[in-house]
Amino acid sequence: MITAGKTKVLSLSMAISLAFTGLANAGVTNKDIANDQMTTEDVVSYGLGLRGQRYSPLDKINIDTVKEMRPVWAFSLGGEKQRGQESQPLVKDGVMYISGSYSRVYAIDANTGDELWQYDARLPDGIMPCCDVINRGVALYDNLVIFGTLDAKLVALNKDTGKVVWKKKVEDYKAGYSITAAPIVVKGKIITGVSGGEFGIVGKVRAYDAKNGKLVWERPTVEGHMGYIWKKGKKLENGISGGKPGQTWPGDLWKSGGAAPWLGGTYDADVDLLFFGTGNPAPWNSHLRPGDNYFSASRLAINPDNGKIVWHFQTTPHDGWDYDGVNELIPFDYKEKGKTIKAAATADRNGFFYVLNRENGDFIRGFPFVDKISWASGLDKKGRPLFIDSNRPSDPSKAKDGKKGSTVVAAPSFLGGKNWMPMAYSKDTELFYVPSNEWQMDIWNEPTAYKKGAAYLGAGFTIKAINDDYIGVLKAIDPKTGKEVWRYKNYSPLWGGVLTTAGNLVFMGNPEGYLLGLDAKTGEVKYKFNTGSGIVGSPITWEMNGEQYLSVLSGWGGAVPLWGGDVAKRVKHLNQGGSVWTFKLPK
Repeated sequence: MITAGKTKVLSLSMAISLAFTGLANAGVTNKDIANDQMTTEDVVSYGLGLRGQRYSPLDKINIDTVKEMRPVWAFSLGGEKQRGQESQPLVKDGVMYISGSYSRVYAIDANTGDELWQYDARLPDGIMPCCDVINRGVALYDNLVIFGTLDAKLVALNKDTGKVVWKKKVEDYKAGYSITAAPIVVKGKIITGVSGGEFGIVGKVRAYDAKNGKLVWERPTVEGHMGYIWKKGKKLENGISGGKPGQTWPGDLWKSGGAAPWLGGTYDADVDLLFFGTGNPAPWNSHLRPGDNYFSASRLAINPDNGKIVWHFQTTPHDGWDYDGVNELIPFDYKEKGKTIKAAATADRNGFFYVLNRENGDFIRGFPFVDKISWASGLDKKGRPLFIDSNRPSDPSKAKDGKKGSTVVAAPSFLGGKNWMPMAYSKDTELFYVPSNEWQMDIWNEPTAYKKGAAYLGAGFTIKAINDDYIGVLKAIDPKTGKEVWRYKNYSPLWGGVLTTAGNLVFMGNPEGYLLGLDAKTGEVKYKFNTGSGIVGSPITWEMNGEQYLSVLSGWGGAVPLWGGDVAKRVKHLNQGGSVWTFKLPK
């Protein structure tokens, strides 16, 4: 029997069986993680490599053979906790590790789909997740499975038994903090951000020793807050997070400034930098906090050894629409005039696609990747938006009743041209595959004040579809030119990650429940299978016993049905679920 906070421990016979079948093998090393993108027998990092390109060199499943792909097992997460399964699986030595909603973790025999163990976190009643009770994945290091919880803890489990090895409180959940992202492991450090921007928390990135959970460094992501490193048990100042207190914030607003790095990060060994995005400044009502509000709605390059911010790029200064800048920044190289450009790309919630120099954060180019952007007319030569002032929600204090500002129609909606769902980059086609959404919102400002643990918005909104026949659009985008090469339209919003492979395929799931395989060059659908619930997870592929496998979590949920307004009506008939589907070609 499984109870909260405990695991179903392996029986002696199962443990012996695992030892002889090779499932209980050596732990994950720094080298394993660094080489993850090009090793095919496992997936040991979120994003199939620290760069997060979500590209696999496997090609046995390709545009010619994919039509024969079929499910070989399905695993149910069980219970009544069928809410928003946004996890990406990891696979090592024949064992799959996944997280589920409500901070659960499972180990599954990747050959058979049998459960090996399950861990359920003991969550308190007062957790305050903004956008569903989701978890996006675990990290593997040594003999540990490490993940974050909805009450803002990091938990390290023994990979063979699921028993707790160490547990650390990252922040106070009663103040609105939580963790929903998959942590990242770099140089033996487990690195995590936090969620909670809607509660006026202070965003932070923290690094811990992955083996024992000891804190190594802390980097606040709101200008004015002090960063620290820990050496030999001593806490040492490591500089404020770039700038003086209040420099781009009025008064004391920086003390509850949000800017949560809630999605997690990527890492590039070439420049030895972590890349984290930050969320909205708090509150949403921008008239309460004039200024650029560093380092909200930004991409940060962070030194992985000490947490210092090396450079930053702000996509939406003085954000007034909840255009979080958390979306993944993906390192990639391309040739221009015979020279290799060390670039990085991101598709922002604000509707613009950015290509940056990942060595110094310089703006290379930017362009819209959605059809409608109403809040800015474009970007200047440094990538700063050219605001359309009339599209900023007005100051409610100047309204006749002082309670509600004028309503504007803003596109994209605050759920973004692209939200958390990760895009993929193929080195074969040199294209990014971007899961995007075409929607807009009515938005207005309201008075608000900070109170610990309470919602801190100062805005109201209603999300609406722009087109009757589709919201979601998977787009193939050339980052060198800004050209859209092809698009695939979907009736419901897209909310799951993308995978691309050397088999000239792009895989994604949709809320209607289908796992889709598309031609990476043309967008033609080559494969379609209904999993029984909406897919908001991120697919992976790996090789086992000489065969290529593909897995994805199915289970509808996430922010869309919670925050979607009129759009939520479009998906209200979709059933929740909780399962992992695994596919391969027949022998």
